[in-house]
Amino acid sequence: MYFFEVFIAERHKVCAFFGHRKVAMTENLQEQIRKTLENLIVAKNVRTFLFGSRSVFNCYCHLVVSELKMKYPSIKRIAYTCKGETCVLVSEQKKWKKIQARLKIPKLHLLEVEEEFEYKEKYESGRGSYVERNQAMIDNSEYCIFYYDEKYQPPVRKYSKQDMGYYQPKSGTALAYTYAKRKKKKIINILCREKV
Repeated sequence: MYFFEVFIAERHKVCAFFGHRKVAMTENLQEQIRKTLENLIVAKNVRTFLFGSRSVFNCYCHLVVSELKMKYPSIKRIAYTCKGETCVLVSEQKKWKKIQARLKIPKLHLLEVEEEFEYKEKYESGRGSYVERNQAMIDNSEYCIFYYDEKYQPPVRKYSKQDMGYYQPKSGTALAYTYAKRKKKKIINILCREKV
Protein backbone atom coordinates (compact mmCIF):
# COMPACT_ATOMS: atom_id res chain seq x y z
CA MET A 1 0.00 0.00 0.00
CA TYR A 2 1.31 3.43 -0.95
CA PHE A 3 1.59 6.27 1.58
CA PHE A 4 -1.29 8.12 -0.14
CA GLU A 5 -3.57 5.07 0.23
CA VAL A 6 -2.64 4.74 3.92
CA PHE A 7 -3.39 8.45 4.45
CA ILE A 8 -6.82 8.10 2.79
CA ALA A 9 -7.63 4.95 4.81
CA GLU A 10 -6.79 6.65 8.11
CA ARG A 11 -8.49 9.97 7.40
CA HIS A 12 -11.00 10.94 10.04
CA LYS A 13 -14.64 11.09 8.97
CA VAL A 14 -17.24 13.80 9.57
CA CYS A 15 -20.87 13.47 10.65
CA ALA A 16 -23.68 16.06 10.60
CA PHE A 17 -27.06 16.09 12.35
CA PHE A 18 -30.52 17.08 11.06
CA GLY A 19 -33.91 16.69 12.68
CA HIS A 20 -37.34 18.18 13.09
CA ARG A 21 -37.61 21.01 15.61
CA LYS A 22 -39.86 19.03 17.95
CA VAL A 23 -39.03 15.43 18.76
CA ALA A 24 -40.30 13.26 21.62
CA MET A 25 -37.06 12.09 23.24
CA THR A 26 -38.02 8.59 24.34
CA GLU A 27 -35.59 6.32 26.19
CA ASN A 28 -35.39 4.09 23.13
CA LEU A 29 -34.53 7.04 20.88
CA GLN A 30 -31.87 8.25 23.31
CA GLU A 31 -30.33 4.75 23.41
CA GLN A 32 -30.33 4.52 19.58
CA ILE A 33 -28.54 7.87 19.33
CA ARG A 34 -25.88 6.81 21.86
CA LYS A 35 -25.25 3.43 20.18
CA THR A 36 -25.12 4.97 16.71
CA LEU A 37 -22.68 7.71 17.70
CA GLU A 38 -20.34 5.42 19.61
CA ASN A 39 -20.35 2.97 16.69
CA LEU A 40 -19.44 5.78 14.26
CA ILE A 41 -16.54 6.81 16.50
CA VAL A 42 -15.20 3.30 17.11
CA ALA A 43 -15.99 1.47 13.86
CA LYS A 44 -16.09 4.23 11.23
CA ASN A 45 -13.38 6.61 12.52
CA VAL A 46 -15.73 9.60 12.79
CA ARG A 47 -13.98 12.31 14.78
CA THR A 48 -15.77 15.53 13.75
CA PHE A 49 -19.42 16.31 14.39
CA LEU A 50 -21.26 19.22 12.77
CA PHE A 51 -24.18 20.96 14.45
CA GLY A 52 -26.49 23.53 12.97
CA SER A 53 -30.07 24.04 14.05
CA ARG A 54 -31.51 24.53 17.48
CA SER A 55 -33.91 21.60 17.27
CA VAL A 56 -34.46 19.31 20.24
CA PHE A 57 -32.88 16.46 18.24
CA ASN A 58 -29.69 18.42 17.52
CA CYS A 59 -29.52 19.61 21.10
CA TYR A 60 -29.70 16.05 22.42
CA CYS A 61 -27.13 14.78 19.87
CA HIS A 62 -24.82 17.59 21.00
CA LEU A 63 -25.24 16.44 24.59
CA VAL A 64 -24.34 12.84 23.67
CA VAL A 65 -21.30 13.90 21.62
CA SER A 66 -20.17 16.11 24.51
CA GLU A 67 -20.42 13.16 26.90
CA LEU A 68 -18.56 10.89 24.45
CA LYS A 69 -15.83 13.52 24.17
CA MET A 70 -14.82 12.64 27.74
CA LYS A 71 -14.25 9.03 26.64
CA TYR A 72 -12.83 9.94 23.19
CA PRO A 73 -11.06 13.31 23.65
CA SER A 74 -9.98 13.48 19.99
CA ILE A 75 -13.53 14.14 18.77
CA LYS A 76 -14.37 17.68 17.71
CA ARG A 77 -17.65 19.64 17.68
CA ILE A 78 -18.18 22.33 15.06
CA ALA A 79 -21.13 24.73 14.88
CA TYR A 80 -22.31 25.75 11.42
CA THR A 81 -24.23 28.94 12.04
CA CYS A 82 -26.57 30.92 9.86
CA LYS A 83 -28.07 34.36 10.47
CA GLY A 84 -29.16 34.79 14.06
CA GLU A 85 -27.65 31.51 15.25
CA THR A 86 -24.33 32.72 16.59
CA CYS A 87 -25.82 32.91 20.08
CA VAL A 88 -29.12 32.32 21.87
CA LEU A 89 -31.18 35.51 21.83
CA VAL A 90 -32.26 36.99 25.18
CA SER A 91 -35.88 36.60 24.04
CA GLU A 92 -35.32 32.84 23.62
CA GLN A 93 -33.60 32.15 26.94
CA LYS A 94 -36.79 31.00 28.69
CA LYS A 95 -37.59 28.58 25.87
CA TRP A 96 -34.05 27.12 25.92
CA LYS A 97 -34.06 26.76 29.68
CA LYS A 98 -37.27 24.70 29.34
CA ILE A 99 -35.69 22.49 26.65
CA GLN A 100 -32.55 22.02 28.74
CA ALA A 101 -34.62 21.14 31.81
CA ARG A 102 -36.71 18.64 29.81
CA LEU A 103 -33.57 16.95 28.47
CA LYS A 104 -31.83 17.27 31.85
CA ILE A 105 -28.97 19.27 30.31
CA PRO A 106 -26.98 21.02 33.06
CA LYS A 107 -26.28 24.44 31.52
CA LEU A 108 -25.05 22.86 28.28
CA HIS A 109 -25.29 25.20 25.32
CA LEU A 110 -25.63 24.20 21.67
CA LEU A 111 -22.66 26.35 20.75
CA GLU A 112 -20.34 24.72 23.26
CA VAL A 113 -18.06 23.68 20.45
CA GLU A 114 -14.40 23.66 19.53
CA GLU A 115 -14.99 25.68 16.38
CA GLU A 116 -17.59 27.79 14.58
CA PHE A 117 -17.83 27.59 10.82
CA GLU A 118 -19.28 30.51 8.91
CA TYR A 119 -19.85 29.53 5.31
CA LYS A 120 -19.40 32.34 2.80
CA GLU A 121 -23.12 32.85 2.09
CA LYS A 122 -24.03 33.22 5.79
CA TYR A 123 -24.69 36.95 5.65
CA GLU A 124 -25.83 37.05 2.01
CA SER A 125 -28.60 34.46 2.41
CA GLY A 126 -32.17 35.47 3.07
CA ARG A 127 -34.83 33.93 5.27
CA GLY A 128 -33.96 30.41 4.11
CA SER A 129 -30.29 30.70 5.10
CA TYR A 130 -30.63 27.52 7.16
CA VAL A 131 -31.20 25.55 3.93
CA GLU A 132 -27.87 26.71 2.51
CA ARG A 133 -26.18 26.13 5.88
CA ASN A 134 -27.53 22.56 5.95
CA GLN A 135 -26.25 21.96 2.42
CA ALA A 136 -22.79 23.19 3.45
CA MET A 137 -22.85 20.75 6.39
CA ILE A 138 -23.87 17.88 4.11
CA ASP A 139 -21.20 18.78 1.55
CA ASN A 140 -18.55 18.60 4.29
CA SER A 141 -19.74 15.27 5.79
CA GLU A 142 -19.49 11.59 4.97
CA TYR A 143 -22.30 10.63 7.38
CA CYS A 144 -25.61 12.37 8.01
CA ILE A 145 -27.72 11.42 11.01
CA PHE A 146 -31.37 12.37 10.61
CA TYR A 147 -34.54 12.27 12.61
CA TYR A 148 -36.75 12.43 9.54
CA ASP A 149 -40.45 11.58 9.35
CA GLU A 150 -41.77 11.70 5.78
CA LYS A 151 -45.26 12.52 7.09
CA TYR A 152 -44.15 15.56 9.10
CA GLN A 153 -45.44 18.97 7.98
CA PRO A 154 -44.32 22.24 9.59
CA PRO A 155 -47.12 24.50 10.88
CA VAL A 156 -48.92 26.57 8.24
CA ARG A 157 -47.64 30.17 8.12
CA LYS A 158 -48.77 33.57 6.90
CA TYR A 159 -46.97 34.96 3.85
CA SER A 160 -46.33 38.15 5.82
CA LYS A 161 -47.79 40.11 8.75
CA GLN A 162 -49.79 42.28 6.37
CA ASP A 163 -50.96 39.45 4.07
CA MET A 164 -54.12 37.49 4.79
CA GLY A 165 -52.90 34.41 2.89
CA TYR A 166 -51.28 31.31 4.35
CA TYR A 167 -48.92 28.72 2.92
CA GLN A 168 -47.52 25.32 3.83
CA PRO A 169 -43.73 25.71 4.28
CA LYS A 170 -41.38 22.89 3.37
CA SER A 171 -39.66 20.98 6.12
CA GLY A 172 -35.98 21.94 6.43
CA THR A 173 -35.21 18.36 7.46
CA ALA A 174 -36.96 17.02 4.34
CA LEU A 175 -34.96 19.41 2.14
CA ALA A 176 -31.70 18.33 3.83
CA TYR A 177 -32.62 14.63 3.51
CA THR A 178 -33.31 14.99 -0.23
CA TYR A 179 -30.04 16.89 -0.73
CA ALA A 180 -28.01 14.29 1.22
CA LYS A 181 -29.52 11.48 -0.90
CA ARG A 182 -28.69 13.37 -4.09
CA LYS A 183 -25.10 13.85 -2.86
CA LYS A 184 -24.91 10.09 -2.06
CA LYS A 185 -24.03 10.59 1.60
CA LYS A 186 -24.24 7.76 4.13
CA ILE A 187 -27.62 8.47 5.75
CA ILE A 188 -28.73 7.12 9.11
CA ASN A 189 -32.36 7.88 9.94
CA ILE A 190 -32.64 7.38 13.69
CA LEU A 191 -36.45 7.42 13.43
CA CYS A 192 -36.32 4.15 11.47
CA ARG A 193 -33.99 2.55 14.03
CA GLU A 194 -36.20 3.66 16.91
CA LYS A 195 -39.21 1.83 15.44
CA VAL A 196 -37.33 -1.48 15.07
